Amino acid sequence: MSIQTTQLTQVDVTPGSATSTAGAATVSTQCGQVTTEALTTAAAATYSFTLTNALIKATSVVLVTVGKGTATTGEPAVHFVTPAAGSCVIAIRNDAAAAALNGTITINFAVFNMA
Repeated sequence: MSIQTTQLTQVDVTPGSATSTAGAATVSTQCGQVTTEALTTAAAATYSFTLTNALIKATSVVLVTVGKGTATTGEPAVHFVTPAAGSCVIAIRNDAAAAALNGTITINFAVFNMA
């Protein structure tokens, strides 16, 4: 068995933060957290969010998790992440059977670029 390794060029763990407006925010750090505007995303519907970040390349690995900020209903889940040069689109689906989201959510991210 062979194990192939890839070297990361740099990991900067100084997080950035922002609050989104109209489904978008800019945070140009390797990791961070965005608090969305208040959402009312219906059950089984998708919220599209654009993260502008100078560190993101089309080949980047962008890891994303979500949590309930002020929302007390709904079940936000990362559906997919599509990186591009300078930004990525994050699709967040409300996986609840009947309940809409009723407040903010937090989007946590980390950007990795391979050497």
